[in-house]
Amino acid sequence: MEGLQQVSSLDELIRWGGYSVLFFIVFAETGLFFGFLLPGDSLLITAGLVAASGKLGFWETNATMMLAAILGDSTGYFIGRALGKKLFEREDSLIFRREYLERTQNFYDRHGGKTIFFARFVPVIRSFATTVAGIAKMSYPRFIAFSVSGAITWIASLTSLGYFLGSQFPELDTYINLIISATVLAIIISIIFKLIRAKIELQRAKSVKASDAD
Repeated sequence: MEGLQQVSSLDELIRWGGYSVLFFIVFAETGLFFGFLLPGDSLLITAGLVAASGKLGFWETNATMMLAAILGDSTGYFIGRALGKKLFEREDSLIFRREYLERTQNFYDRHGGKTIFFARFVPVIRSFATTVAGIAKMSYPRFIAFSVSGAITWIASLTSLGYFLGSQFPELDTYINLIISATVLAIIISIIFKLIRAKIELQRAKSVKASDAD
């Protein structure tokens, strides 16, 4: 524990805990409710940078986190299945309506695959999407297919980015925290932009529908 007390940044945590830390964080972030509090995208980029420095193996790092992400997804899914069974048996109340569950199930029947795949790239959402898929009774074979493809794409792309930067510019290791902050900020800005654009398109669609009704 003495070494852990000296950890003050994400890259130091990875160097201290190695593959075990990577596995635990990715598993928890993708499969457990409190996972949204843990670093996701920043962890992958940092892991790539640390691998470029020779402290971790690049392929071992990717394999460890991909396995953790797939197992985490399945854990979240089966937690959702267990919760969903109880929820579908509940009677309607002031704050609960079975029709909401049925709508969610219909949505996942149509768009569940895309949701599981692209949720990988959205912080917070990826911590809950798998559980919701379980609640919505999404077919597990279909779920696991998109889970595996999403895990491979998400992890390989960001660790490769970190590895490339670390390999081409070794001196960036000194500015690792600044790089991670800038990257995460860019991801957040991109997500916000997409949400705003989606909201504008939704409002536009509602306006067109309202004008057609008149």
